Amino acid sequence: MKRIFLTMGLVLSIASIQVFAQKKVAQTDYHQISKTRFIDADGTHYAYRILGDKSGMPLIMLQGSFFNMDEWDPAITNGLAAHFKVILFDNKGVGATNGQTPDNIPAMAKDAESFIKALGYPKVNLLAFSMGGMITQQILADEPQLVNKFILFGTGARGSEGLSGLVDRLTEVGKKKPDEQLLYLLFAPSEQSQEAGKQFLSRIHKRQLNRDIESTNESNGAQITAVLDWSKPIDKAFESLQTITQPALIIDGRYDLLVHDINSYNLFQNLPNAKLSLYPNAGHGSVFQFPDLFLSEAVPFLKAK
Repeated sequence: MKRIFLTMGLVLSIASIQVFAQKKVAQTDYHQISKTRFIDADGTHYAYRILGDKSGMPLIMLQGSFFNMDEWDPAITNGLAAHFKVILFDNKGVGATNGQTPDNIPAMAKDAESFIKALGYPKVNLLAFSMGGMITQQILADEPQLVNKFILFGTGARGSEGLSGLVDRLTEVGKKKPDEQLLYLLFAPSEQSQEAGKQFLSRIHKRQLNRDIESTNESNGAQITAVLDWSKPIDKAFESLQTITQPALIIDGRYDLLVHDINSYNLFQNLPNAKLSLYPNAGHGSVFQFPDLFLSEAVPFLKAK
């Protein structure tokens, strides 16, 4: 019986992707043409980009460690910008944003809150990857009124399992070239996943004009410190999650090397209004491997009343 339900679920997923694909129209490549803008908030000069020409509640995207705005997958940002106003930004000390990168998640969340308020939005939707998902959870604890809905992928709650081994994994890939590092860290070792990773790399390298500034070693080190601090075991780690009532979509890859998929399950179990999707044969960058599947879930989720 269990196999029947799993098979039916797979059929329904494939059908939903096909319907979504049929509805897609030729997209403007917002990711390539969007200009980098700047706004000041609490002494920081934030770099950001607005993708799309839609009105309504914006979707703010919070990137993971070492990422800048150009590491977001255009297949995702363009797909979302066809439906929503999408805003990418660099947190303090990252990319083209000035200042010193904080070495803790609460301070990073305060910076993100300042940026959102400086834009003048009383409420936003959030989409966050890895460390960005940790920042999102802190925003929800600090100022829940700012958030309407949120999507997290490749992340975990306070005390996340497996994150204590992050330094060893980063050291292991330290001698690889940058693109090889992304393939190793974001994608599963299978031939299918690695090929999807190469397609992802070609998409993120497409923008050549006015690319974002690469993050410094100092900034990257502060981000590692922040993630490791977040991973320290604490008592009653899930209690704060149980007070978050906003709709949530949690996504992860079955073979997430950096933030094990059990952490996504723990988020799902403790967020009262959450849905969980685990992508097969995928790693930490699961949505970059399956952008159409992700959009078929994310767009209806964000549009639902």
